[in-house]
Amino acid sequence: SVEELASLLELRAPTVSHHLSRLKKTGLVHMSTEGNTHIYRLNVDSLRTLSKQILSVEKLSADDLVDSEAWEKKVMNDFFEDSRLKVIPASRKKREVILRYLAEQFDRKQKYSEKEVNQIIGRYHEDFATLRRELVGAALMKRKAGEYWRVK
Repeated sequence: SVEELASLLELRAPTVSHHLSRLKKTGLVHMSTEGNTHIYRLNVDSLRTLSKQILSVEKLSADDLVDSEAWEKKVMNDFFEDSRLKVIPASRKKREVILRYLAEQFDRKQKYSEKEVNQIIGRYHEDFATLRRELVGAALMKRKAGEYWRVK
C-alpha cells in the first residue's frame, strides 16, 4: 500500500502516491483495490521488456561506436599515403575526420603563429591555407590577432 511504501522509504504518502500513479501510467506497476486501500504490484513483464529495450540500445550504441571507429580508420587509410594527405575530401564527414587528425597535431597548451600553423599543416598537404581555414571553421582551432590555438 502507499502508506507501507511511504513508511519504508521515509517519504510522505502523497509523494509516493504521485510516483506510483506515474509508474502505473507507464505500465510498470499494476494497481488493485481492497476496500479503501490501493495495492500496487510491479509489472514484471513490462520491466523485462523495458530492460531488453535498454540493453539492445546500449549494444547498438557500442556497435555503432565500433563501426564508426572502423569507418574513420578507413577514411584515414583512403586519404593518406606515406603520412601525406593525398587530397582534401569533398565529403563533409570525411573532411571532419581529416581535420580532427590535423588538429591533434597541435598542442592544446600552446599558441602558434600563422607561419607555424602553415608549417605543421604543410607536412601533410600543400594547401595549408585551406586546411588552416577549415580547422578554424570547424571550431577545432581558434584565431585571434594572428595567433592560433587548438580548442578540442
